[in-house]
Amino acid sequence: MGCFSCLRPSRKDVSKIEDSNGIRSRSRYSATPSGNGKARVSFESNNEICKKGTSANCKDKDIKNTPKRHTACSYTFRELATATRNFKEVNLIGEGGFGRVYKGRLETGQIVAVKQLDQNGIQGNQEFIVEVLMLSLLHHFNLVTLFGYCTDGDQRLLVYEYMPMGSLEDHIFGKLPNAVPLDWNTRMKIAVGAARGLGYLHCTANPPVIYRDLKSANILLDKDFNPKLSDFGLAKLGPVGDNTHVSTRVMGTYGYCAPEYAMSGKLTLKSDIYSFGVVLLELISGRKAIDTTKKQGEQNLISWSRPFFKDRRKFIQLVDPLLQGRFPTRCLHHAIAITAMCLQEQPSFRPFISDVVVALEYLASQPYNSGSNTRTQSPSSSTLSRENGLSSSETR
Repeated sequence: MGCFSCLRPSRKDVSKIEDSNGIRSRSRYSATPSGNGKARVSFESNNEICKKGTSANCKDKDIKNTPKRHTACSYTFRELATATRNFKEVNLIGEGGFGRVYKGRLETGQIVAVKQLDQNGIQGNQEFIVEVLMLSLLHHFNLVTLFGYCTDGDQRLLVYEYMPMGSLEDHIFGKLPNAVPLDWNTRMKIAVGAARGLGYLHCTANPPVIYRDLKSANILLDKDFNPKLSDFGLAKLGPVGDNTHVSTRVMGTYGYCAPEYAMSGKLTLKSDIYSFGVVLLELISGRKAIDTTKKQGEQNLISWSRPFFKDRRKFIQLVDPLLQGRFPTRCLHHAIAITAMCLQEQPSFRPFISDVVVALEYLASQPYNSGSNTRTQSPSSSTLSRENGLSSSETR
C-alpha cells in the first residue's frame, strides 16, 4: 500500500492543572467572573502550534470549526436533581470510570446529560477539575460541549450537551437493541470527525493537549452521527519548549494505550495517535480492542491484526462481516494502511494527526455507492510512508 501524504488537496478555582511535575500556572489562561457571578474562563489558542515538530501546519478550517465559546455555569445540586427527576434509573444512559450519566431537562427546557461522580469510583476530584478546565477552555465542533458543573458540598457533577445516538462503542459492538450496523460511509465520517477533534487538541490548542483516553466509548454521536470527543478527566497539557514528553503515571484503558507510554509513563502527542489507530481498527473490523470472549490469539485486537497488515491480499479478512462487502476496495486498502501507520510501535514512525486528517478526508470524499463498487483513483502516498519509517512490505 502506498502512503498518503500527497493526498493533501464552580466557584472553585479551576484555572490550574496538576501533573506529575507539580501545578502548572495559568500563564496562558484567564478566569474572570461574569456579571451574573458565573465562572468565565478563556483560552488562548494558536494556529501555529504545529510548526514545531510536525510536517504540516494546522488548517484555518480548524478555527472555522470552533464554535462560539460557551461559559461553563455553576449549577446547584437541587437544580440537577430536579432535571434528572432525582437521578431515577429510567433516566440512566451510561456509566463509566467517573460515575453514572443521566439524561435530564433543565428549567430552560434544554436536554442535557448529567454525569455524577461516584465517590467510590476510580476517578476523583482531580479528574473532575481537569474535565471542567479542559472543556471550559477548549471549543470545537468535534468536542462535546460542557454546559456547567456542580460542586455543592461533596457532590461533583458535570452537565453536557445530550448526544442522542450514544457512543461509537454502542454502535460498532451492537450494544444498542435493534441498532442498524454502521455502513462504510458513516464509519469514515466518524473517523474524520474524531481525527479533526484530536487535531484541534494537538494543533490549535496552545499549549497542545494530549487526550490520553481516546477510545470508542469516549466518542459520542449526535443525531447526524457527527462524532464528539468526551471525557477529558485524564487529559494532560503536552510538552512545550525543548521538552519531548510529559512524565506521568500510566492511566487510560487497556488495549488503547501506546506501548511506550504503558512501559515508561512518557506521554507524547504520538501516544494519542496510537490510540486513534486502535479506534480506526475497531471501525474497520467491528472487533473490540480487548475481547476475552474470543479464543486465544484473537483476544487482543492489535496482536491479532498485525499479520494481516503485511499482506494486502489478507486485508479483506480484517473487515467487519456486518459490512457485507459494501465498501470501496481501494479506500479500504488506504484506510488499513493509515491504521497500520498509526499503530507503529516506534512513536517517531507514526504520522502526525494533521496528515491523518487529510488522508481520511480524502477517503470520506470517495463514498461507497451501493450501485457500484468501482475502485476509486487516489494519488500515491509513498512520501508519508517514507517519512514515518514504513517499508513497502509493511504497507502492501
